[in-house]
Amino acid sequence: MAYVDFVSTLHQRTQRDYLARVNEFPKEQASEIARRFDRDYWDGDRRFGYGGYSYDGRWRKVADALREHYQLESGDRVLDVGCGKGFLLYDLTQSVPGLEVAGIDVSRYAVEHSKPEIRDRLQLGTAAQLPYEDDSFDLVLSINTLHNLRCYDLERALSEIERVGRGDKYICVESFRSELERVNLFYWQLTCESLYAPEEWDWWFARTGYSGDHSFIFFE
Repeated sequence: MAYVDFVSTLHQRTQRDYLARVNEFPKEQASEIARRFDRDYWDGDRRFGYGGYSYDGRWRKVADALREHYQLESGDRVLDVGCGKGFLLYDLTQSVPGLEVAGIDVSRYAVEHSKPEIRDRLQLGTAAQLPYEDDSFDLVLSINTLHNLRCYDLERALSEIERVGRGDKYICVESFRSELERVNLFYWQLTCESLYAPEEWDWWFARTGYSGDHSFIFFE
């Protein structure tokens, strides 16, 4: 297992007013709306999620970095757990022609409004019960997803990712290294159920036998 960061540069592009997040609209109502993962979360008001999530090529650099790091080739199989609208998977197919991709997400809206070119390779489902055979994929990804699960589903999801991956795995989750980052994360997040420090995430990885790579997003 190694710490490998593919995502932080995207995270750092967003300007965040943490106090406004909790003062301008009741946080509990915003979280309740966001956790439906429907149109409001993806393409509605910024108070409830992305504030509009459309393809703009931002994931191509991540796709290229994944290709280089994991030496992806035509014919390899990649699964994205929590794929959303499938933008990363689409960019992976552009970075690695002939790559076989699959995605799964809990949001029906996201799957139905995914990148048309790969929509037939995405499906509705949960990370806690992946509908794939053992050792099905050369690379399993899960970016900005697992922290949305409660502990019992998190445990199952980590075990499932390990089960279906025959090769590399990469997970990115939100975390905190200080009290300030913990408070910022709590203020900003709308859907997190598992808010853990890095050493706590390491405990979860060891508990579930997760053997892949990982990185953290911090709210500085």
